[in-house]
Amino acid sequence: MAYAYWRAGRHREPAVFELFFRDNPFGGGFSLFAGLTDCLLFLRGFRFTEPDVEFLRSVLPPNTDPAYFHFLRSLDCSAVTLRSVAEGTVVFAREPLMEVEGPLAVVQLLETSLLCLVNYASLCLFKRAMALCELGYRPVGIRLDSGDLCRQSVDVRQVFRRCSEQFSIPAFNSLIIVGTNNISEQSISELNKKENEIDVVGVGTHLVTCTKQPSLGCVYKLVEVRGRPRMKISEDPKKSTVPGRKAVYRMMDSEGHPFLDLLCLKMEPPPEAGCPLTCYPLENGNSPASVTPAQVICLRQEVFSEGQITQPLCSAAESRAKVQSSLQALHPRHKRLQEPDSYTVALSEKLHNLVSELQKDSSSENNFLLAN
Repeated sequence: MAYAYWRAGRHREPAVFELFFRDNPFGGGFSLFAGLTDCLLFLRGFRFTEPDVEFLRSVLPPNTDPAYFHFLRSLDCSAVTLRSVAEGTVVFAREPLMEVEGPLAVVQLLETSLLCLVNYASLCLFKRAMALCELGYRPVGIRLDSGDLCRQSVDVRQVFRRCSEQFSIPAFNSLIIVGTNNISEQSISELNKKENEIDVVGVGTHLVTCTKQPSLGCVYKLVEVRGRPRMKISEDPKKSTVPGRKAVYRMMDSEGHPFLDLLCLKMEPPPEAGCPLTCYPLENGNSPASVTPAQVICLRQEVFSEGQITQPLCSAAESRAKVQSSLQALHPRHKRLQEPDSYTVALSEKLHNLVSELQKDSSSENNFLLAN
């Protein structure tokens, strides 16, 4: 793709791509964003070394223009700007998590690496968070890793209590029992329905491999070139993209729970707390809704510009605190393992009108681009 842009003389055109996912993982009601630190470090060090160029020369067709390899040697991310939601933020399907702005060929070349860094990290973070939501966090103790975990935990607890009484060791009363053995959030839920003395479960295989959903399904799509909005049109509504540079705002209710995420055109004034607004939920097509937020939060900020990371990198403790606060704010109905309520992501009235206009003019190549 980058070679095609270079051959066409379009490689330096200013462009904007967005990274998002189309469906919440595991049939749940939300996801969690992770991988930002790795993305920033990748962008800061992005360049083609001489061995990289020689490898590409060996695998690309022999008639590839030699000048293209000189072009690759000159590339870095000094002209790239990244705007992103914060690491550990609760996020929802079809809202842009990252906006990548820069020369068309460069931002196209970033696609695979950014998807890999966000997909796996976000999916694992969500899986771990759901297990902890069911269990709650407690210290580690004795481990049971096979057989009937519920029955064994009851038997072991009785042994601990007898030892505490017989040998006068009070600490035996507070020993922790850990259960492992292909634990998932579903099996945790089943364990909680039975009599057991398990204090902690260890989620291993189902965390690392994500057997039910190996990938979050993030995609990386072009939304603007030379300041003009671009849109992918598809017979599947979920695969049609939302055009143009956007701002993303989270609407909070009077109890501090998020209830709607609003996508607006970058040029639009931000929504205001206490002021009613009309929006168009993505799942309801052309049906408008009126909402009045008690609080408005801007989800994305600039984190990379002119080859430099512009915000402090989050420590593991800071990311953990962000996850906890995001999950605490989210209403329990969106966190249920079984049939969670759908969270609303909506378009502003101006953005909805732009989408409708481009769809009507879809036969004209001058108005939009059919992107992969």
